[in-house]
Amino acid sequence: MTGTTDTPAAPLALAPARVIVVGSGPTGLLLAGDLAAAGVPVTVLEKRPRKISNLSRAFALHARSLEQLDARGLADELEALGRPLGRLRFFGRLSVDLTELPSRFNHVLVLPQYEVEKVLARRAEEAGAEFRYDTEMTGLVQDADGVTVETRGPEGRTRTLRAAYVVGADGMRSAVREAIGLPFPGKSVIRSVVLADVRLAEQPEGLLTVNAVGDAFAFLAPFGDGYHRVIGWHRGHDVPDSEPLDLAEIKEITRLALGHDYGMHDARWMSRFHSDERQAPAYRVGRVFLAGDAAHVHTPAGGQGMNTGLQDAANLGWKLAAVLAGHADADLLDTYQAERHPVGKAVLRSSGGLVRLAMVKHPWSRAARVALTGLVSTVGPVRRKAAAQVTGIGYRYPAPRGAHPLTGTRVPDVRLAGGTRLYEALRGGRFVLITPAHGPSNPAHEPPAHEPRTPAHEPPAETRPDRLTTAHWASARRTTLLVRPDGYAAWATDTTPTPGTLQSALTAHLGPTPARQLH
Repeated sequence: MTGTTDTPAAPLALAPARVIVVGSGPTGLLLAGDLAAAGVPVTVLEKRPRKISNLSRAFALHARSLEQLDARGLADELEALGRPLGRLRFFGRLSVDLTELPSRFNHVLVLPQYEVEKVLARRAEEAGAEFRYDTEMTGLVQDADGVTVETRGPEGRTRTLRAAYVVGADGMRSAVREAIGLPFPGKSVIRSVVLADVRLAEQPEGLLTVNAVGDAFAFLAPFGDGYHRVIGWHRGHDVPDSEPLDLAEIKEITRLALGHDYGMHDARWMSRFHSDERQAPAYRVGRVFLAGDAAHVHTPAGGQGMNTGLQDAANLGWKLAAVLAGHADADLLDTYQAERHPVGKAVLRSSGGLVRLAMVKHPWSRAARVALTGLVSTVGPVRRKAAAQVTGIGYRYPAPRGAHPLTGTRVPDVRLAGGTRLYEALRGGRFVLITPAHGPSNPAHEPPAHEPRTPAHEPPAETRPDRLTTAHWASARRTTLLVRPDGYAAWATDTTPTPGTLQSALTAHLGPTPARQLH
């Protein structure tokens, strides 16, 4: 086995550069793939058997997630499997037009979660991540040097593993979160939601079908294998999750909300559940982190759940890799909480707000909903802000006082000299430094084309090739921009930086130059 040290319960040798990821949903798989691709030994613990379930919870990849997947060379493959939708509809006439998004992916991709998991699992395995299925984490103890994890595997066999860091990506009922003693405050927003996978005798007109009428709400989405997922709720039928459920109840709710039930039949799975809004107060406790549903859960409105978890993983992975490689201080890991916790809180507010709008019952509340619908549909800035928030491209991370305005913002997939794109350049998992095509800001000072460029006309030649990719703007833009591995701006300047200024910025974000390069 590779990736962890496992022995009986005797004292363990330290495994200084290893990470254990608990949970193999989309969040854990993306994180494991990123770590393995960066050369970090990583082991994934999954209590389920080795099988991709077709009982998907999520059905949508939003623009920011697709951009992150593009930076890993996976987006085009997933685009071929899914179906793009240019307008995201919520209920009634409330919808968000995605075609104006400033992204290569100006749509939501309708694709079952299990298809995303297949692609992410393959990438992680090919990069060298180790998977231990049928293996449950039963205990966790951390100290100043690492984390000891107790597991129970197939046939009840116990193992003790040791790693530098542990990431809990093990869902709403996270064993990792419980082990580190973090509460999960929140409440159930909506109870007795019904869910089923069914065949339809009649196909809906749209790709996604959703509406709320009176006391009923329903949602339909295709799996692509002949089945549709239906989610429904009726205000007047508030019963425990354990109450038996039959297809007749699901059809009735669907008829009330959508006008007809499309001839539902052959349900392969039905369930009743409640939808919670919860968020852990901290995403990091010492050497243990939480990501995805282990850190935050919210209503399915807007399809933001899986996407928020993928963004958690994209934020954390490169930071863990940098710290374990010795390129950054451990303080860098504190920025995971500072950057991702506010986003999780914002998603709770937005998704919860959508559900509450759908559930309103008083006439004045419904009038307010109609007014909001008109505002989002007709007022350009409101429409664009709503689209940016739902799709994830509108979030920015905190920046130091006095930093360039770009710092902390998402960098779009700009064109680079030579015909490449930024998100192609990010596929190496490194920072990308984008500089003007010519060094000086004054074109009159440019050397003739036949003369060789000198260091005065170029950024410093030292590029830390294991950590940095350099590129030029395809346009005449004069900004010098350092882009983080997750596609956010780390540092920028609109004036030509001196070699010393640029080196200081690179050292601050990438760590010192390797000693062998200093001569």
